[in-house]
Amino acid sequence: MIGLQNATVSFGDRALFTNISFEVPVGRSMAVLGPNGRGKTTLLRALLGFQPLSGGARKAPRVTGYVPQHGASQARMTGAEVVIMGRADRLGLFGQPQAQDRAAALEALSEIGANHLADLRYDRMSGGQRQMVLIARALATGSPALVFDEPTSALDLGNQARTLELLDGLRERRDRAILFTTHDPNHALAAADDVLMMMPGGQEVHGPVREMIEPARLSELYGVPMCWVDVDDPSGAQRQAIVPAFAGIEAAA
Repeated sequence: MIGLQNATVSFGDRALFTNISFEVPVGRSMAVLGPNGRGKTTLLRALLGFQPLSGGARKAPRVTGYVPQHGASQARMTGAEVVIMGRADRLGLFGQPQAQDRAAALEALSEIGANHLADLRYDRMSGGQRQMVLIARALATGSPALVFDEPTSALDLGNQARTLELLDGLRERRDRAILFTTHDPNHALAAADDVLMMMPGGQEVHGPVREMIEPARLSELYGVPMCWVDVDDPSGAQRQAIVPAFAGIEAAA
C-alpha cells in the first residue's frame, strides 16, 4: 500500500496541499489529475520520501519502484545495466551486481515484452524505448508499489498507447499498488481504478474512475468545457472518450 495521511506540504507561506489523505492498496491503480503548478510532482516526491512533509504522514514500503518523467539519455549503458540499477538497495553501498541481479533485470524486461532492449545502448534508444527500460527498472526493485510521474509525457501517440497498455497490464495482475500522474483524463480511463483530482481551489477529491471522470468535474478541474465523444476501436467496438470542447471542426448546417 502507498498513500498519505493528513499530509501537508508548504513552501514558506504557500501550501501546495493541506491535510490530504488517500491510499492505494495492493491490487489497485490510481491516477492523479490536476492543472500545472497544483503540486502533482510534489505529491509524488512526498510519497517517495524525497519531499519533507510539513504535517501528516506517508505510507509506503521501504523501497518503491519509481519511473520519473524523463530518463537521462547520455548514459552509456545497456538496457539491462540500467534495469540492474533497480537492484541497488539489495546490493548495498559497495556491492557489485551478481548473476541473480542480471537474471532479475532480464525477467523484468521480459515481463513487459522488452527483451530486445537488454543489449541496446540506452543513449541510443528512442524515448519510448527508454520509458520501457525505466519501467523495467522499477519492476526490478521487487517493490509492491509502483509510482509513475507522467509516464506518457514527451511520447508520441503510438508510444503513449503502448505505455498505457503496459500500465493496464500491470494493473490487471493485481499484485502491486500503482500510482501515476497525468494531464489526460483518458489515461485514467485506460489504466486506473481510482482517480485523485487536485482541484485548482486547493481541495482534493478522489473516488472510483467512473464517478470522477465526468464532464462537469473535469471542466471545473481544468477550466475548459469537456464532453464525451463516441469512438470506434480497431475491433469495431464502440467506446467513449472525454475531450476538451475548445477545438474541432464545425458541424455542417
